[in-house]
Amino acid sequence: MTQKKPTAGWTFTGKHGEFQLANPDRSSYLYFPLVNEAGMMSSITPTWHGDSKADQNSFLLAPVSSEDLHNSRAARNFWVYVDGKGAWSAAGNSASQIASRTGNVDEADEVHLEAGLLWHRVTRQNKKFGIRAEATSFVPMTDDKVELMQVKLTNVSDEEIRVTPTAAIPFYARSADDIRDHRHVTSLLHRTYTMNHGVEVQPTLSFDERGHRVNETAYSVLGSEADGTAPVGYFPIGEEFIGEGGSFDWPEAIVTNAEPHETSGAEIDGYESVGALRFKDRILAPGESASYVIAMAITDGRVNEARYVQDYLSAARFEALLEDNKQFWQAKVGTVEFHSGDSNHDEWMKWVTLQPVLRRLYGCSFLPHHDYGRGGRGWRDLWQDCLALLIMEPKDVRNLLWNNYAGVRMDGSNATIIGSAPGEFRADRNNIPRVWMDHGAWPFLTTKLYLDQSGDTEFLFEQQTYFKDAFVKRAKARDDRWTPESGQQLKTADGNVYTGTILEHILIQNVIPFYHVGAHNNILLEGADWNDGLDMATKLGESVAFTAFYAGNLKDLSDMLLQVKQMTGLSHVEINEEMLDLLDTLTAEKIDYASVAAKRNRLERYYNTVLTTVSGVKVSVDIEQLAADLMNKADWMISHLRQNEWIQNSEGYSWFNGYYNNDGERVEGDTPEGVRMTLTGQVFPIMSGVATEDQVRETARAVDQYLKDEKIGYRLNSRFGGIQQNLGRAFGFAFGHKENGAMFSHMTVMYANALYKRGFVHEGRIVLKSVYDLSSDFETSRIYPGIPEYINAKGRGMYHFLTGSASWLLLTELTEVFGVKGKLGKLLLEPKLVVEQFDGNGEASVETLFADKKLRIIYRNAGKLDYGQYRAQEVKLNGETISCTAAGHGCVLDRELIDALADDQLHTVEVTLSAR
Repeated sequence: MTQKKPTAGWTFTGKHGEFQLANPDRSSYLYFPLVNEAGMMSSITPTWHGDSKADQNSFLLAPVSSEDLHNSRAARNFWVYVDGKGAWSAAGNSASQIASRTGNVDEADEVHLEAGLLWHRVTRQNKKFGIRAEATSFVPMTDDKVELMQVKLTNVSDEEIRVTPTAAIPFYARSADDIRDHRHVTSLLHRTYTMNHGVEVQPTLSFDERGHRVNETAYSVLGSEADGTAPVGYFPIGEEFIGEGGSFDWPEAIVTNAEPHETSGAEIDGYESVGALRFKDRILAPGESASYVIAMAITDGRVNEARYVQDYLSAARFEALLEDNKQFWQAKVGTVEFHSGDSNHDEWMKWVTLQPVLRRLYGCSFLPHHDYGRGGRGWRDLWQDCLALLIMEPKDVRNLLWNNYAGVRMDGSNATIIGSAPGEFRADRNNIPRVWMDHGAWPFLTTKLYLDQSGDTEFLFEQQTYFKDAFVKRAKARDDRWTPESGQQLKTADGNVYTGTILEHILIQNVIPFYHVGAHNNILLEGADWNDGLDMATKLGESVAFTAFYAGNLKDLSDMLLQVKQMTGLSHVEINEEMLDLLDTLTAEKIDYASVAAKRNRLERYYNTVLTTVSGVKVSVDIEQLAADLMNKADWMISHLRQNEWIQNSEGYSWFNGYYNNDGERVEGDTPEGVRMTLTGQVFPIMSGVATEDQVRETARAVDQYLKDEKIGYRLNSRFGGIQQNLGRAFGFAFGHKENGAMFSHMTVMYANALYKRGFVHEGRIVLKSVYDLSSDFETSRIYPGIPEYINAKGRGMYHFLTGSASWLLLTELTEVFGVKGKLGKLLLEPKLVVEQFDGNGEASVETLFADKKLRIIYRNAGKLDYGQYRAQEVKLNGETISCTAAGHGCVLDRELIDALADDQLHTVEVTLSAR
């Protein structure tokens, strides 16, 4: 018996993120996304497992979690019965092939994977059967919800073989909610039809005990030979296909090479169905090939078979659509393209760049590890994903940002679930009223990036509505005067829908938390902050980490208002009169910020004025006085955090305490169970400017001591010991997994961003390199190119593809590492590249969009200088030397220079770096 070792890892093979991987079937949790803008969402593994769906209630293939990828027998399949030798699966999903993967491999298949943006190809060959199958899968960029697969069979023996091909794809054809509850009952709703080119299932009802509805959605598996020739028959019923005692990995209809059970025109009611399409027998000479095209479709109403056959079912159409698909995704990812001294890293970044788009399309659900939720994204996800979309899809983002400010409540909280339609919101999953205290911080961060990239200060003064439901006072009370019939838009006392500026929305979300404090005068933790696992300290818990974030926001907002005044000459802004009560320095009732009681009382007074309606009266506020009020609050918070939350332990290390628990106790520092430290608690004081330069240096030293692990990178927290019921569920997880001590990519990348932002470039570089090294070490991480949500205790990448860390990594690489960022519409070029990031010619470059112009920024470092040794000496635009304003070691280009460039061309900006 021979045991075959796992593969050494994937390697890049092209210039558009293409990669290859040997023996991919020997990694149990690999999966690959296939998706389009029309709403088809699929996943596929090297053995063709995975699922395919349009939403929570429309699954063509049975919904899968990560464990189902290797446990389920129901998968896409394409069977080949070789005369005289028996049944072989082109997917590797026969019982004998499955056994051979981990047992006797002397007669096992040779398997090779190739993949790119976003297509997937597995080649499988078996000497015993004398056959090779090459299966290519993708979701075409059409208006249809359809997944395509082409299977090419080749005779690799030295004699003729007779083959009987059968595609076999088990239907699920209903809501994911029915996977256990009423699984059999819902099969009774199935109406299964055979057609000229395939099998279709259309359930009669959408099964829901709250009210059954007539179902319009249909699911079909269609197929043809390369020239469009239809199948010769079908096995449409699952139990008849597998036979008594059979299974999907050893179905009776295949292993006995049975004649098809049905031809076109049959209708069978009330059974689990399978898209089993039998093609005519074929004799293949040595070296000869035969190809088959399979389409898996979800349609509104019965499928238009004739159109689908014409549009999809031929080798020529398959190849044309595959090329269109490649071009689409290459163009999407090509909006940002890096060139450095490490070409593998540059190719890897293309997959990172793709990930925010995948999260826009999939939401936070619908891939095997993301087996939670019912589709859609949460409030925080939306705003953080927009960080990357602002870079990649800027034309679409302004309206997206505007729409989603309509989710803000007048108490500073917000709806947490974004619907599929613009401006559609719900309070929370399953109608659970809960407030995450960090939610108010993210919209301004994203809006600031938009304003810096665009200079579109008018956006701040666009009018938008507010979200209204029964929950008030940050979900601590209910408004009994509100009813669903009142609508979900806040109204004035006279019944009109109230609107305020985007600036007013930003103020409400950032000023209210200043007053919403706990006993230690930090902002209350409420339901959780960014770390959803800190969800059990709702009464006395405080988030010091996000108090720092809000402090930074108030400071930045103050600075921005003064810049807006300078740019536009605007002297006053309008806000609702109720809000004025919280801008206390503008009134005669200034309060003592050190008094927790005074803050709470002032906030309660404000809450009571906006419970059900608002007056609708606007007041004009001097923009300088408003900026000064915000800065006063920011300065107080910064001073408070520096004085009260900077801690030192017995070993002489210093850092910021990040939290208080539900007993009102400080979380971090020395404890009887050991040193407790969180990475989140360090990131935001650094990023927001709360930490002094010396404190940044000391914090980095402490992080390296207590959180850095050579095997899995920078942990989210040290080992706390015990389950911490006074802090959150995260500590019920095993240490080294998910939010309890894993390398959580999101916060690790934000830590790197914070270090770069504060000028600690070499330290930040080490952090980013650790993320890349861990993610791309396939022998350990077992993931395709890209960044996972986290690295677990064994170094495996988890929750791949759909992670907010991708947005932050793209943002960090572009704006901090390559130093391409906006400054209220001006272009700031301030690279923070270290010497090894320049290529052999001393160059590094990035292509990106800025102000809707396509730019290639090239940094020339002929002297091979390291960061800290160079400055921008000369700048050329399309070959001509231009003047720019010095800024640090970089320079600023005026907006007029950018605006004058043609829209439809790639423009080159060359920056010569010389010794400082």
